[in-house]
Amino acid sequence: MRRRYVNDEQSSRLELIASIVSAYVSNNSVPMAHIGELVQTIHETLLRLESDTSSESQPLVPAVPIKKSVTSDYIISLEDGRRFRSLKRHLSAQYGMSPEQYRAKWNLPPDYPMVAPSYASARSALAKSIGLGRKPTTGEGSPGRPRTGRRGRTKKHAE
Repeated sequence: MRRRYVNDEQSSRLELIASIVSAYVSNNSVPMAHIGELVQTIHETLLRLESDTSSESQPLVPAVPIKKSVTSDYIISLEDGRRFRSLKRHLSAQYGMSPEQYRAKWNLPPDYPMVAPSYASARSALAKSIGLGRKPTTGEGSPGRPRTGRRGRTKKHAE
């Protein structure tokens, strides 16, 4: 007589199949002739699910090399290889990711840019040209209308 030896992984899978089949049979009427098919279907499904999870654990391969993903005019998405001036909106719209999640997924440093360098410098120059980022000046040298005595609405005098 030949004995079959079952390792721990197989025994846990068999226990899982048995518990799934017993739960299904206790809640549904299944003819005895179909129980073998049910066990086989559940076993195949579990094997397929296990193989799917093992393929997910493989290392991620970016669409382009990380060093080539940042150029002066655009940033290339590591997810799909498309070029963008600003990557943040694309990540949230297409993949539901924040910049922090994107950096964590691809093991990028915290200072990895989400905006192309030339675009960032152009936006910075525009902001500076319209006066953003400056602290308001106070004191006597402040521009504007000179102060004249009282402020606010004038009171009507009774006659």
